[in-house]
Amino acid sequence: MEQDVSEELFHQEMTCSVCRDIFKDPWVLPCSHSFCQECLQGSVNPRGRRCPLCRESFVEGRAVPNRVLSDICRAYKTYPLPGIQKPDGEAVCKLHMKPLELYCEKDEQPVCVECVTMHNTHTLWPLKDAVPLCKTLTQNLDNTVDYIKLIRELLQIHDCAVLMQNQASEAEKQIQVEFKKLRDALLTEERLRLSELAQEEEQKIAAVQKLTKNVNQDISDLKKLIVSVKKEIGNEDLRLLQNFQDLKRKHSTLKPETRYTPFRVCEALEPFTLQDSVVAYRERQEREWSHHNTRLRQMSLFADPVVFDPNTASPWLSLDADLTAVKESHEPLITPDNPERFDPCGFVLGAEGYTSGKHRWDVMVRDCPSWVVGVCKEAVARKKKFTLSPSRGVWCIGLSKGVCTAFTNERMALQVQQRLERIRIKLDMDKGEVSFWDGESATHLVTLQHNFNVKIFPFF
Repeated sequence: MEQDVSEELFHQEMTCSVCRDIFKDPWVLPCSHSFCQECLQGSVNPRGRRCPLCRESFVEGRAVPNRVLSDICRAYKTYPLPGIQKPDGEAVCKLHMKPLELYCEKDEQPVCVECVTMHNTHTLWPLKDAVPLCKTLTQNLDNTVDYIKLIRELLQIHDCAVLMQNQASEAEKQIQVEFKKLRDALLTEERLRLSELAQEEEQKIAAVQKLTKNVNQDISDLKKLIVSVKKEIGNEDLRLLQNFQDLKRKHSTLKPETRYTPFRVCEALEPFTLQDSVVAYRERQEREWSHHNTRLRQMSLFADPVVFDPNTASPWLSLDADLTAVKESHEPLITPDNPERFDPCGFVLGAEGYTSGKHRWDVMVRDCPSWVVGVCKEAVARKKKFTLSPSRGVWCIGLSKGVCTAFTNERMALQVQQRLERIRIKLDMDKGEVSFWDGESATHLVTLQHNFNVKIFPFF
């Protein structure tokens, strides 16, 4: 009890007698009374300066800051005395020693009636009316704790990180393998072309050497003929006339104008077969790159293939490394239970969705005894079984027990001439149509119509 009295007196000594609050920037007068600077300026008459408490006059400039009291008040505000309890156990304000009867909604703490001036712009509630507010906050905290637990269970951060690392590693290996195949194909093509060029070079060199040899031989024969003709011309006229037919015959066998026309000479020096004109070279280049682009499309590198989104794959489905093939798993795989994953239904979506334009992709079903392919809305159910139909946001066809069916609201059996091995799906977002075709025979199976006003994903 004595401690309560001493603490109350201590509190009174730090209270301004004008504002009845803890001193703020206290100033002391010559009469030793202290007041807040603002309170002193507001209560002193400029014509006659007197102490607001004892009314003793003082000269302007004699009031000075009370730094010691200012430090004590600042420390008291920062580190107040322990909460004081009345004998009956009722808690009181640490500043004014008054019962805590109100609750400040902004500061979220109980206050006394003397604290009202300090919270004049805040909303104050009676204690009994403030209790439901705190209980609501407590419920929100409970919900937050439950939500945090749920997020931790869903994310499974470590498992997801390991899964992403494994997927990135597999994708990296797949890219390296496919580009190695491409490099090997280009190197093989280069070696083949260089080998053909070397063979053609040998053939042309041999032809030129043979031509040179023949020309040299003919030149030698012509020189001999010229010497012979000159000799015959020097003979008697009768002898020249007798040998004229023989000279004419020899000359006819060595006519250069018939054996060495410009065309025949240039024929041996024509360009190499691989050394085409610029236009032909570019055309051949385009054909070659078209061939390589076809290979690249087959390797799913530069084409627009539909790849699976592994985050949507059911635990009962096993995806391959490049996310382009899927098969059923006899045991459920260990996967993060994220919200977008299908479970228990054995479904998986494509990684890319569409909101406009025309799109087409092929699905190789081959000898799979049971399958479903098509498109669906992004908001399709994930954590429960549901009936496949347009009313549930799915447009698809499937095979079960040897019967091919279109999953319309009223099931429709499809008449097929042969076993379906490749399904071609054409999606026209602007027309609102998705059609299914036999990819091998280009036979139309069925077209389903709907106003696709949301993002649509390939569905498997």
